[in-house]
Amino acid sequence: MAKILVTGGCGYIGSHTIVDLIQSGYDVISIDNNSRSNPEVLTGIQKIAGKEVKNYKVDLCNFDDTYAVFQENTDIEGIIHFAAYKAVGESVDKPIMYYENNTNSLLNVLKCVREYDIPYFVFSSSCTVYGNPDVIPVTEATPTKPAESPYGATKQMGEKILEDFAKVCPETSIIALRYFNPVGAHPSIEIGELPIGRPQNLFPAITQTAIGKLPKMTVHGSDYDTRDGSCLRDFIHVSDIAHAHTLAIQFLQQDKNQSNYEIFNLGTGNGVTVLEAIHAFERVSQTKLNYEIGPRRTGDVIAIYANNDHAVKSLGWDIQYGIDEMMGSAWQWEQKLKAQEGK
Repeated sequence: MAKILVTGGCGYIGSHTIVDLIQSGYDVISIDNNSRSNPEVLTGIQKIAGKEVKNYKVDLCNFDDTYAVFQENTDIEGIIHFAAYKAVGESVDKPIMYYENNTNSLLNVLKCVREYDIPYFVFSSSCTVYGNPDVIPVTEATPTKPAESPYGATKQMGEKILEDFAKVCPETSIIALRYFNPVGAHPSIEIGELPIGRPQNLFPAITQTAIGKLPKMTVHGSDYDTRDGSCLRDFIHVSDIAHAHTLAIQFLQQDKNQSNYEIFNLGTGNGVTVLEAIHAFERVSQTKLNYEIGPRRTGDVIAIYANNDHAVKSLGWDIQYGIDEMMGSAWQWEQKLKAQEGK
């Protein structure tokens, strides 16, 4: 049973991936300083997967503390690196914080990868590396353009660091997974998205508005060159994203990679506008949403969705959930959170 280290394991995608890894037979440990996550998610993981996961409350920007985890776990075979700040709007307001956190944490982990000869490394990248693409859907060969936010720039930097690292560390095989827009909650409704403060992402903004946590939500821009004037995105269920990480580790373990640095898009291949997503929620939940049209938001890409052929064919990835399941699980999760608050 191979041991996999998940950084940011108490986070949204990290927690779902830990569940998927355990259910696929892996031994998992986590590093998460809980600065942007809730440690109670570990209880949800245990309820679903039937195993307690050890989390090291470590700031990856502290090299000595990071190194100590590897000293204690010399049998780590693979790393899935999620740990990063991820709010586009916040990154525009606090660029230095994003460059420092997202880059230094990656560098410290890679120093340990080199020191301990870790053979497999999977990086949490993002479709923001494409900037505002000239043609959609984007493939892995689509040229990247200037990032629209410091967050996107940190993902471009992360990929460049890994590309250069792979050249001097051929014994480590690396995959960068470019996510589109992960949404929804685990089908068990034991874990889901837990935004801190006012949500920056669309789905928790929708569900928090519908349940009354927010008085109303804003659609940022209605004059874009899209079907209805709102931004167009590729929303994908978080459990589908999570399973792709398990498949990526297996792909590397089975020596199926053509080089020691490969990139995969993780999206459904379907573009959905913000307004279409809102209307889908209203249909699934039978709840009318209080929203208003506001100005464009700095850092937002106009329109992007994935060509996912590479992941489907090479990783054997099969998308299980559609927009109704995404909306339905997100709404069930929000309702569960409210019920827990009332206890």
